[in-house]
Amino acid sequence: MIILLKFVCKIKAKIIKNKSIPEDLNTRIGYLTEISELISNYFCENKSNWISKLEKAVNEAENYNPWFTKKNIHNVLRYWANKLNDKSLIEWTNKYNFHKTDTSVAIIMAGNFPLAGFHDFICVLLSGNKIIVKPSSDDKILICFFIDFLKDSFPELKDCIYISDEKLSDFEMVIATGSNNTFNYFEYYFRDKKSILRKNRNSIAILDGKETKVQLTSLARDIFQYFGLGCRNVSKIFIPVGYDLLKLKNYFKEFEDIIFHNKYSNNYNYHKTIKIMNNEKFIDNDYFILTESDEFSPPISVVNYQYYKDIKEVQEIIEENQNRLQCVVSHCKIKNSVEFGETQNPKLYDYADNIDTFDFLLTK
Repeated sequence: MIILLKFVCKIKAKIIKNKSIPEDLNTRIGYLTEISELISNYFCENKSNWISKLEKAVNEAENYNPWFTKKNIHNVLRYWANKLNDKSLIEWTNKYNFHKTDTSVAIIMAGNFPLAGFHDFICVLLSGNKIIVKPSSDDKILICFFIDFLKDSFPELKDCIYISDEKLSDFEMVIATGSNNTFNYFEYYFRDKKSILRKNRNSIAILDGKETKVQLTSLARDIFQYFGLGCRNVSKIFIPVGYDLLKLKNYFKEFEDIIFHNKYSNNYNYHKTIKIMNNEKFIDNDYFILTESDEFSPPISVVNYQYYKDIKEVQEIIEENQNRLQCVVSHCKIKNSVEFGETQNPKLYDYADNIDTFDFLLTK
């Protein structure tokens, strides 16, 4: 069962004053807590001009991109409302040495799920650098909404945050997220810039047959939330020889209605048809397909699996493919593993590709 975060309805608060951190960082943290309060009040159905605008943005985003269902958008909004509180933000930023800067940082955002580039955005905002956002065409509505909200609420940000649909220019640093194909372009185009460049990654789960019912039902969330489109979604499972794969369908029932989503259903039917025509072996689970494969990155609606005899085999595979993996889900003794059901609930300090964004932004 997906855990729905509970919110306390709030009224507009003043910027937090915490004497333990620099005043300018205090102010920037306050910007983000305002976003948290806006979202919380949205779910409490409080009415205001900006909440009405957020409702409109959610509806427009869903209509523009069929993968962005209202349910998935709400999942993302709940996540950020929960994370952007003063306590979490202060604890997160406390270990870094923030200093005044006017560096311009370009952010090229992915659009595989709602607000996919938001973590990069808040990192640059908290660092005090100027931001040039190039949103994905698939996820432009929501990020632009929150930028407009910040600029309207805090006029001092009007000259600090820019949105660009054109070729990027006048920036010193760049954070760019894209596919394996665009990564080569990024490397060439940004060869003279200080950069964080990201390409496709996948997440895996390692089962040993001793998982509880709760763990396996939670695994469904890791696989199917956001239709499996995120790099933190589990796309492959490792199982011991003799494992009964057929039982997984019963634990994944929470997501069986996913097949009624038109674009997902089209993918499922297409890949099932191709496998039948090619006489490939697969397990049809009515709303997802299980295929035995060494690959990490199956198409939408397909989950790969691979047998192992000894857990050490899997540990070696992980070690050899560090630059291709984002999360490893398991209750086995695996280094840096993530709990079942938690891949889409990262801590603020769980940086993509394990590259500390603040270290990048704050180091000259």
